[in-house]
Amino acid sequence: MTEVQYPWQQETIIRHTQSLLRSYQHWTGQLLFDLDMAPSDVAQFLFEAPFVVISHGIEANPIFNYGNQTALRLWELDWDKFIQTPSRETAEPLVREEREKLLEETQKRGFVENYSGVRISSTGKRFYVENLLIWNVLGENNDHCGQAAMFYKWKYV
Repeated sequence: MTEVQYPWQQETIIRHTQSLLRSYQHWTGQLLFDLDMAPSDVAQFLFEAPFVVISHGIEANPIFNYGNQTALRLWELDWDKFIQTPSRETAEPLVREEREKLLEETQKRGFVENYSGVRISSTGKRFYVENLLIWNVLGENNDHCGQAAMFYKWKYV
């Protein structure tokens, strides 16, 4: 019998977590949290954090490549489904143009903070997010490899 690996135990996710946190510090000048731990411990800490952290890649229709446990619960998806979901599907059709403009602004500036808006779970539950921060994710060679977002506050509407 093989041991089940949690997402944060996978080597690719451990490296991705490092990119998320390095990029956050690069753009904001702040640490999301203390990084003086083993990379696998940092990955576990971020996955189990009480706030939402998500990221998507650079595909034409970006697909999520990370969602911590809080995000998975909020969007009512398991890991495998979440990382196959186009990120635009988390916004209702009426606000997708606004979302696209926000992502374009992030692309130009490096990060955008204090965004608030409505998102939708996989089962159709609507929730309002407050003070969302979005940043560009840089790879190991400082190449652009996606965007990430984080927020602490949400309420169902």
